[in-house]
Amino acid sequence: MWLKLGSLLLLVALARANNGTDGSKVLCYYDGSAALREGLGKVIVSDIELALPFCTHLIYGYAGVDAGNGFKLRALDESLDLDSGKGQYRQVTTLKRRNPNLKVLLSVGGYKDLAEEKPFEKYLALLETSGSRTAFVNSAYALLKTYNFDGLDLAWQFPQSKPKRIRGWTGKLWHGFKKLFTGDSVLDPKAEEHREEFVALVRDLKNAFQPENFQLGLTVLPHVNESVFLDVFLLKDNLDYINLAAFDQQTPERNPKEADYTAPIYEPTERVVGNNIDAKVSYWMGKGAPLTKLVVGIPTYGRGWKLVEESGITGVPPLRTDGPSVPGVHSGIPGFYSWAEVCAMLPNPGNANLKGAEQPLRKIGDPTRRFGVYAYRVPDENGEHGMWLSYEDPETAGNKAGYVRAKGLGGISIFDLGNDDYRGVCAGDKFPVLRASKYRL
Repeated sequence: MWLKLGSLLLLVALARANNGTDGSKVLCYYDGSAALREGLGKVIVSDIELALPFCTHLIYGYAGVDAGNGFKLRALDESLDLDSGKGQYRQVTTLKRRNPNLKVLLSVGGYKDLAEEKPFEKYLALLETSGSRTAFVNSAYALLKTYNFDGLDLAWQFPQSKPKRIRGWTGKLWHGFKKLFTGDSVLDPKAEEHREEFVALVRDLKNAFQPENFQLGLTVLPHVNESVFLDVFLLKDNLDYINLAAFDQQTPERNPKEADYTAPIYEPTERVVGNNIDAKVSYWMGKGAPLTKLVVGIPTYGRGWKLVEESGITGVPPLRTDGPSVPGVHSGIPGFYSWAEVCAMLPNPGNANLKGAEQPLRKIGDPTRRFGVYAYRVPDENGEHGMWLSYEDPETAGNKAGYVRAKGLGGISIFDLGNDDYRGVCAGDKFPVLRASKYRL
């Protein structure tokens, strides 16, 4: 009898872990454009299916805003996503047949809608009239209904704040003195209006979605100033979750001359205030956001910079660099590497004797569990092949999930499944970053 009871309890525990019935959300993002890559970077819908038992939500990206057609929601690649093309929208929502507890949402924005020179301008213009907001709401409702999505994720493309330099106390004094005469740069002259209008858009979406019980979530993208654009008090009741994408705080594109941790949990000494997970969470908590709605984003990739002679030999951040390191093979983006690519660059039996650009990086751990790990390779005698890499691995991802659990937050989000090790080439386990995060939640 006790053996049967023990087996039953084990099955219940596994079901809770796999289906998210413990109440914690696990939002798993999948950028559908990964299906268009060539070679090992190609990730099609069927490749992510083994991850879904660990996810409560699958969030497919990315849709965009069609400013030339009344600000309607549109597929960014109709030949990939719509039934008239390869039908990837339909493929992802069909995954619910084998995962009945899974919710599949469509994400709009995400810094992927880049057709214009300043793509955020149309996201602001959409907010400015009730007619354009209504057109967006109606088109969103129709698209979700047509393709059997369960809701919409607003990864809204607000203007990004400018990068802030790390300054010593003398630099801070001089910068403060200059501001007396120059003032702060204005992100958006109509920010207060747009703040109110975004509340109206969210309210309209929520009202329109209620008959179908569609979910509505907000993803706060990196470098969006919440205090400028988002009224937490008026937004919180109309959102099912508030996803804080608190990573990419430093990137080689934004900070080409200075490498540092990209997604620390807490603020390292003498750094830009606010560029860490705990600061983002504390801000939203302080504004009254329900803890159970706050979700913390975890990346599945690393960011790399090119080291030069002036960088020194210690590798201790922050340090001088010369732009992004070589492009990742999977993405083709300079200084961007999936977890599988990062793993291959760390010491292992296969690269122990390699030299030059193939020489493994030296890994520096994070025993404090506060800032994250990094790895580096100093330049050779010709000043070449130097690299510094800040990344997420299964252990640090688990630390972040542990932070979420300790704070009593609503869950985690994974950015994204296509950059996790879905083939299991690193250590044998497929989707190791997702798995480690889920087990610590």
